[in-house]
Amino acid sequence: MKFLKSPAFFFTLFIILLVIDQWSKIYIKTNFYIGQEYIVFPYWFRIAFVENPGAAFGFEYGGVIGKYLLTFFRIGISIFLFFYLIKITKEKLHWGYVFGITLILSGAIGNVIDGVFYGVIFSESNIYNHTVAQFVPFGQGYSSLFLGKVVDMLYFPMYSATLPEWIPLWGGEYFTFFNPVFNIADSCITVGLGVLLFTMHKVKI
Repeated sequence: MKFLKSPAFFFTLFIILLVIDQWSKIYIKTNFYIGQEYIVFPYWFRIAFVENPGAAFGFEYGGVIGKYLLTFFRIGISIFLFFYLIKITKEKLHWGYVFGITLILSGAIGNVIDGVFYGVIFSESNIYNHTVAQFVPFGQGYSSLFLGKVVDMLYFPMYSATLPEWIPLWGGEYFTFFNPVFNIADSCITVGLGVLLFTMHKVKI
């Protein structure tokens, strides 16, 4: 159990999560075309390849300028969290708190890699002719440095139905829960934030 509280454990976990995230994205990107889906479990879990230039869970903001700002913000947060993780592992803060920071760091860097590099090392995937992306020489990709798109693939449409007319605003509309498509990095960030909420009261920051 002592190893589970050591800096080596947290940085090993960080590397493992980052590798899993990047492996899953590269596999999907080089084996699926945009919009392609694979049903894992009927009705509630699919692998669906989509790309987004914006924030987590497919949200977008601010066009090209927003993309630059988001990418540099992610880079800044990742650098801060990396050195912060080194600091708190040395100080041996609460295990759960350090675990949460580790998850968030791995997720942040996972999405940073997509945004910074994918545009210059991958060709474009096309839904219309079912073109699958391939690795290309650096700089000959579908976009420029810092303007790559984040690869998403996890889709859990657990409930889909037309809402009753009596529901205000959305009555009569077709509704899907959970509709956003996301990736391993997004999951790490979300779970990491949840862990922090439950452990921050045990840490003097």
